[in-house]
Amino acid sequence: METEQSRRPPEDADETRVHSLAQEIFSGTASKWALLVINTLGTRTLRFTDLMTEVEGVSHKMLTQTLRGLERDGVMHRTVHATVPPRVDYRLTEAGRELRDRINGMCTWTRRYLDEIESARRRFDDGQ
Repeated sequence: METEQSRRPPEDADETRVHSLAQEIFSGTASKWALLVINTLGTRTLRFTDLMTEVEGVSHKMLTQTLRGLERDGVMHRTVHATVPPRVDYRLTEAGRELRDRINGMCTWTRRYLDEIESARRRFDDGQ
């Protein structure tokens, strides 16, 4: 007879799934364009053309791919309004806003240790 406990995967299986998913998500969200889109959206809702204007240098194709990836990962939400012409809005989900906060935290860390990082890189490069 199968019990509830015997049907649950072992804890290490969950950890493996978490690590695998995290690696997959972070490889997508750590791209140049994804970071810029996440930061640009912030707490706002923007249309595609607004994002094209604000995310300097991004191509139509790259922005489309980036938005699809962010939507797939639950970082960004896409709303299509039944109007003529169609209107599509993009906004960060709760998870996306928290991710943005984490990214900003990494930028704060970089700012705090900027001199040390640059000094270490110079020492390393000079030793090569």
